[in-house]
Amino acid sequence: MTDVAAKPTDSLTVRDNRTGKEYDIAISDNTIAAKDLGQIRLTDDEPGLATYDPGFVNTASCRSAVTFIDGDKGILEYRGYPIEQLAEKSTFLEVAYLLINGELPTKEQYETWVHEITYHTFVHENVKEFVQGFRYDAHPMGMLMASVGALSTFYPDAVNISDAENRHMQMVRMIAKMPTLGAWAFRHAQGKPFVYPDNELSYTENFLSMLFRMSEQSYAADPRIAKALDVLLILHADHEQNCSTNAVRSVGSSQVDPYSAVAAGVAALYGPLHGGANEAVLRMLRRIGSKENIPAFIEGVKNGEEKLMGFGHRVYKNYDPRAKLIKKACDDVFEVTGVNPLLEIAQELEKIALEDEYFVKRRLYPNVDFYSGLIYEALQFPPEMFTVLFAIGRTPGWLAQWNELITDKEQKIARPKQIYTGDRQLTFVPAEERWA
Repeated sequence: MTDVAAKPTDSLTVRDNRTGKEYDIAISDNTIAAKDLGQIRLTDDEPGLATYDPGFVNTASCRSAVTFIDGDKGILEYRGYPIEQLAEKSTFLEVAYLLINGELPTKEQYETWVHEITYHTFVHENVKEFVQGFRYDAHPMGMLMASVGALSTFYPDAVNISDAENRHMQMVRMIAKMPTLGAWAFRHAQGKPFVYPDNELSYTENFLSMLFRMSEQSYAADPRIAKALDVLLILHADHEQNCSTNAVRSVGSSQVDPYSAVAAGVAALYGPLHGGANEAVLRMLRRIGSKENIPAFIEGVKNGEEKLMGFGHRVYKNYDPRAKLIKKACDDVFEVTGVNPLLEIAQELEKIALEDEYFVKRRLYPNVDFYSGLIYEALQFPPEMFTVLFAIGRTPGWLAQWNELITDKEQKIARPKQIYTGDRQLTFVPAEERWA
């Protein structure tokens, strides 16, 4: 009987039909190391084999303990905790602590964490002047991206990323200041005076105050609205190696300061394929107009004439667990604001998509963007602010991933390979000869 301990490492045997040679490549965590393919080559003086994977659809760029997703089963966990439990029982700041530190805080740790975040919500007055320098019609995401990057000039010590205490301070500052920067971008676009943070309020209540407070001496947010916004921030806090997280990690791999790395994440989120999908859902619902028009719209989708926005996901092949939680949050928000007339259209679309064989066969389920835009609109946010809210919620996840990257000894500066498709060995002809 063979000793179990003597069993060889799981491996993949590859036969190169060009040469007839066979290679054993180790399998670990259901992956192979791309560098191991480099040994497969025609001759010693030629490059070894590489993989071609546009969009990284089947390439792992890191080992991470931050977020787990099982798209086939519709599972999302932060540090092992199901998103459903965190959304129901936790707070955004507790989830932020969990993501960054890897475990839930004790009472003392949480109180210290909340105090640190609250203390650092204010920004330098020069940042206020910086934001005021934008045109009145500047997009809030453009302002947020620029102001986050500008923070690196206010905290030059942030470049010392090898110091754990220093990294902690920069992460605290960024989580604390993102609502302030986002709210000021919102107010600037409306031509309203900026509202300073109110340290007597909770994180989400303070954000709502900076957004909507006018002449009143103090701002009291409806607790149902504050709770719904807190849940939305939790649901957006991290989502594994998505486009913006990959941008943060890629830029962060150069060992730049965290403000610059997160600014890259904001830039990636700015794109309509990433952060702007919920705005596209609202445009779709408005174009449909009423429940009576849904059958014709659905027929257009099946014929390739229309796009069903807010359904399907690159990762999830089941119901996006975040969509279920946002749908539940809709009830609390609409109880305060009144029902968005587009909700009836959205609910009917969802009902059809979950029952119609065309959509069921293609596993097109509602994703996080399908209902979130309805809530944001009910809270009086213009569509251009939707992605800013997304960025504020995603900041702890970006920072947790960045911090993990910095402490991961396996990581190197990002430098993907390419397949060159251009000309080679051309002969340069001087301008006077080419133009003669």
